[in-house]
Amino acid sequence: MSKVEDFLTAHEEQQIVAAIKYAEKNTSGEIRVHIEKFTKTPPLERAKEVFWHLKMNETKERNGVLFYIDVHNKQFAIYADSGIYQLIPPNFWNQEKELVIQHFSKKENAKGLVLAIEKVGEKLKKLFPYKTDDLNELSDEISKG
Repeated sequence: MSKVEDFLTAHEEQQIVAAIKYAEKNTSGEIRVHIEKFTKTPPLERAKEVFWHLKMNETKERNGVLFYIDVHNKQFAIYADSGIYQLIPPNFWNQEKELVIQHFSKKENAKGLVLAIEKVGEKLKKLFPYKTDDLNELSDEISKG
C-alpha cells in the first residue's frame, strides 16, 4: 500500500465522508478532503492548486473549503474560496488546523479530520445557511493524488 492508502482505512474514509455530508446538511457551503503522497510546493499554495484542479471555485456562492493533506511531509492546510474569505477575519481556520495537527501527531488522522469538518460546518452554517433549493455541488468523496 502507498502512504496515501495507509493514511486512512476504508472505514475511516467513510467516517470522513459521513462528516462532510452531515456538515453540508446545515449549510450551502461545500467541503472536500484531498490527500496526496508528496509535494515540494508549500501546503497552502498546493491546496490552492488542488482547489482549482477539483473545480471547487465553480460553486454558485464561491463557498467551498478544501482540507489538504501531504502525507509524506506531514503537512496540512485549509483553503477556502473567495466568497468565504470576503466574510472572515484572518486566522479564521486556526482552531481547526490546530485540532487536525494535534490528532495527526497522535496518529488519530480520521478523528482529527472529522472533528475539524464538524467545526468548519458550524462556521459555514453561520456564513452560508442551508437553503431549500441547495444542491450538493461537489463530490463528498475524498480525492487522492
